[in-house]
Amino acid sequence: MIIKKINLYAIRLPLKQPFIISYHTYEDMPSIILEMETDEGIIGYGEAVADEHVTGETWESTYQLLKHTLAPKLIGMSPFNIEKIHEMMDLTVYQCPAAKAAVDIACYDVLGKKVKQPVYQLLGGRYHEEFQLTHVLSITEPDRMAEEAARMIGEGFQSFKMKVGTEIGMDIERIKKVRERIGMEVPIRVDVNQGWKNSSQTLRALCHLKELNIDWLEQPVSADDVDGMVRIKSMTDIPLMIDEGLKGIREMREIIAKQAADKVNIKLMKSGGIYPAVKLAHMAEMAGMECQVGSMVESSIASAAGYHVAFSKKVITSVELTGPIKFSKDVGDLKYDVPYIRLTEKAGLGVEVDKGILEELTGFKSFIE
Repeated sequence: MIIKKINLYAIRLPLKQPFIISYHTYEDMPSIILEMETDEGIIGYGEAVADEHVTGETWESTYQLLKHTLAPKLIGMSPFNIEKIHEMMDLTVYQCPAAKAAVDIACYDVLGKKVKQPVYQLLGGRYHEEFQLTHVLSITEPDRMAEEAARMIGEGFQSFKMKVGTEIGMDIERIKKVRERIGMEVPIRVDVNQGWKNSSQTLRALCHLKELNIDWLEQPVSADDVDGMVRIKSMTDIPLMIDEGLKGIREMREIIAKQAADKVNIKLMKSGGIYPAVKLAHMAEMAGMECQVGSMVESSIASAAGYHVAFSKKVITSVELTGPIKFSKDVGDLKYDVPYIRLTEKAGLGVEVDKGILEELTGFKSFIE
């Protein structure tokens, strides 16, 4: 079986409400959908959601890289040869993990459909039966965040991730208001998205968070400041998670060597897809570190890919892939059972793509064969 044709769709996924984090406000989510067709007529789907603030890729650059550089080289290759495909991509272009993730995910979707098995069966089999979903609170006024948290509890959610990373005093007020509103027992995770910049600022903020029962604090300092994470970890008993500071194997080696975090957030868009994400999970397991699989707010396609990785690995103990819940219109049909996610036994990613919606959301497209 060989890859015969690649179709690319540059789409914008409409959000129900703006998604606000420390470094950007998203009115919608730009995404590239990759449709891979083999000589046997099997079609697989991949996705790239670029984030210029994290990996340096943009929606436009990712589309052009796939169209002109990577996709033409895939024609005639076997989707079974995942290792060779990643080697080809790595030799062709440095980094650009979101573009590579689109190719990788589509290959796994094809392989699962070929052998009539869900992708998690190709990764070691199913370990988890379900994961609890965490509702993500984007940055707004403290009272509004507290009100949203209370409303989401009414809708079945049992844990929250708070986006902060603006002025520290206002961030502390946000966290306190949410904690007061939902009580001390509901889990709260705080994601700073690099917004507190350095370890000194973070330690100043942590003085006010000691008594608020925070599950963990995520990426408070700049992505490359691993030593800052080490300093914070040595001076607080609130668990630390690293996100933007972890992309691939090089960063994971440094994080492990310096014991810079208690937990790592693996994202397919940062690591380059399913295959390298699994490698990172294995490295973390050998170092005794827990993992989460997160996302760049992706459609059902890439969200399902992340779930297949998470469901197959014991070391992955939490997930944050709620993009499809945030969209008013999605290209796929990944099913959520709030407050849980339970994957089906459908072949491949287990996602049916609605070509009508895909075409509707497409701004521009290309076909390579």
